[in-house]
Amino acid sequence: MIRGGKSFVSSQPAFSNDAKKLLVCTGNTVSIFSTATGLQVAELEGHTALVTSITVVPATTPASRILCYCWTTSLDGTIKYWDISIPELLKTTDIQLPVYSMVIPSLLAQQSENNEKSPDLYAYISVANESSGQILKCNLSKSRLVRGVIVSESKKPVKLTISSSGKYFGFYEKRKIRIWEVPAKDHKNVSHRKIKLLHSKNVSCLAFHPTDRIVAAGDVTGRILVWRGFGDRTFAGKNLTNGKALKDEDENPGVRGDGDADSCTTWHWHSAEVKVLFFSSDGAYLYSGGKEGVLVVWQLDTGKKKFLPRIGTPLLNYMNSPDPSLSSISCADNRIHILKMPSMEILKSISGIKLPSPVPEMFKGACNDIVFDHTAGLIAVRTENYCIQFYSLFDDREISEVQVCERNHQPSDDVTMILNLVALSFEGSVMCTVETRMAEEGIGGFVTLKFWERESQNNDFSLSTVIYEPHRDAGVSAIAFHPTRGMAVSASYGGDFKVWVSNHDVQQNDKLIQRTRWACHAVGSYRKKPMTAAAFSTDGSVLAVAAENVITVWDPDKNVLVAVIGSSRESIVNLSFIGESNFLVSASRGSNPQLSVWSMSKLAVAWSYKLHTEAIACSEKEPLFAVLVLLPESSKTDVASLHKDTGAILVFNAGEPVPIASWFVTKAKGGAIAFIQRSISMDDSMDESVSGRILLAYVNGDHEYALFNPQDVETYERKARYADSVPGLEGTGHFGYASIYGELPEFKLKTFKASADPVKPSEKPWETIFDGPSHSLPPLIKLCSTFMESLMEKRTSAMVE
Repeated sequence: MIRGGKSFVSSQPAFSNDAKKLLVCTGNTVSIFSTATGLQVAELEGHTALVTSITVVPATTPASRILCYCWTTSLDGTIKYWDISIPELLKTTDIQLPVYSMVIPSLLAQQSENNEKSPDLYAYISVANESSGQILKCNLSKSRLVRGVIVSESKKPVKLTISSSGKYFGFYEKRKIRIWEVPAKDHKNVSHRKIKLLHSKNVSCLAFHPTDRIVAAGDVTGRILVWRGFGDRTFAGKNLTNGKALKDEDENPGVRGDGDADSCTTWHWHSAEVKVLFFSSDGAYLYSGGKEGVLVVWQLDTGKKKFLPRIGTPLLNYMNSPDPSLSSISCADNRIHILKMPSMEILKSISGIKLPSPVPEMFKGACNDIVFDHTAGLIAVRTENYCIQFYSLFDDREISEVQVCERNHQPSDDVTMILNLVALSFEGSVMCTVETRMAEEGIGGFVTLKFWERESQNNDFSLSTVIYEPHRDAGVSAIAFHPTRGMAVSASYGGDFKVWVSNHDVQQNDKLIQRTRWACHAVGSYRKKPMTAAAFSTDGSVLAVAAENVITVWDPDKNVLVAVIGSSRESIVNLSFIGESNFLVSASRGSNPQLSVWSMSKLAVAWSYKLHTEAIACSEKEPLFAVLVLLPESSKTDVASLHKDTGAILVFNAGEPVPIASWFVTKAKGGAIAFIQRSISMDDSMDESVSGRILLAYVNGDHEYALFNPQDVETYERKARYADSVPGLEGTGHFGYASIYGELPEFKLKTFKASADPVKPSEKPWETIFDGPSHSLPPLIKLCSTFMESLMEKRTSAMVE
């Protein structure tokens, strides 16, 4: 089984000390990407739940930047210490409480002040304790919590923010900001001083100035507040008379309540919640970002601002690197950009599967989020910025992106255009899209049907034909391609369907240019009923179109109605022929959902179930099909308590009503399934965990996916590896072991079947101990003893008489 599609932006990433690697939280693991190539080079595996934070141990000297260590926290209740360069797990601390955030002040204090390392390393962690949140103190050196020390309590777990010097850390909760001062010598039972700042709106992000006692906060309305001189009374001991602090409203302008700060300034440009807030390394500028997809640069002394627009998606996180010329920004479309500073030029992008594009309620039944390219192992995802993202399921990376319509990012909630449908031909060379422009006060709405051709040179799609209002003023409900010819059918809610054919035009103008145009070949309807689904048979000789609650069968070449079968209570939303068999499967939704298998020879139903079907996948040749169903409400409680699942995948033989295999799955709502062919070129890079020529792909509602062999009883899990298909992951330069000793020979793991005979050890173990990629080898210190022992001849000691 291959898993992929995890979110890259669930938590803030972190740079390595040499800024050559970016550590990204991806589900239960930490993926390590090269900042030079933007591709994955390694992975930290060991957590059993979502990884929530990464803390890289700063380098104390320039020479120590080659070695890199980090701490990670997870909802599995553990804190782990890793050697990134190997990579290898060095230490685990079991907190037995879900950890949501962690800061280690002494690491930053050692770096800024160059002090000697303290005997014990303390961290402050935000955990979930029953129905509330707590901030606890943990001794990382001794791998245990400091007993009796609860720094703070909150209604729910909070995100901790620390200053670059490690002297202050804090968090926000609704309209309050709490800040702690970390003592210079942080011991077990040391007392912590804290202050509280108040705001009239809920706070959404927090940032500390790198050198001065200045803190900035953004709120949900788009405002930014900057408190100067925070902690003057508590931390610095100013304005004290008879042991009591004096509060003068005129001397503390903008400070609410009994907030401990000299002044508070409010800036407002953002129209929605502020999600990104950080100071420049010199503290002269404040950067902010949010839903608008624009990075605003504020001059701290004057409040003047500049803009870096057209990022094209809401911003979530920003991260500085040890290299002042590099930084990263995480975006809501599951993408991380590597930026060149200070120009903010995008050098590389790390892209995951983009999240589902929201659509108005009235269009939810007429949109498809995911379409499969069965031969290439790709999915086409309909994205929010009117693009189609092509993503490789085998490599777990983005292949390309097609801009369907040129429109800027819209931060407002008013949707003016929707990308409804996407369809691919069987070989993936032709794509069809449907977009709808919303009417404003009943004026200006229309539907556009577009055909795209894949260019053979660079595999990009180019626009071939644009058809405005293909079905007059009615919307398009379904698109289906002929399996072998340049033919497609579009069904309409207006009561008709149209058959489109491609015409090739060749022009000679210094070079040969071949262009394809699509034109209407035929129009069909049945009793003016809405046409809700369509499908071609495997050989293309039969076209089935659902006319609301019945299925009409047509000859696509002659456009002749052959038969009408079935009668369901609800509208049919999915039709598909099952391989080369004589069966057709249909699905309807609503209050009376039904999954039916029809015999085309008898023109009657073979068998049916009352199931809410989310998606259907049919094999190309075999009489095999799979359905993704949602569990009924009556059984959801019992099943969820055992499996924590929301749906199931059932695999059937066409003529048999009893499923041959089944799996419970999570996040089935909005999911999709398909049978994927594995090409011969992939055989060398795939192991026995996904053996078989036909694989079943499942993509859930959050666009996480799994690939497995549906005919295997046991499935062994692994993840898609970039190194399987993408060479040159570390760029052109050499470092580490390779920079000293040169390139190592290519090394491939081989799978051996169990044998009754014992495996004889190698007589020359030194020939293989250095084999493998350089970034996966242990350090020379660990290899030295093994290497020296392999060179020495072992003798049995003789008894001395």
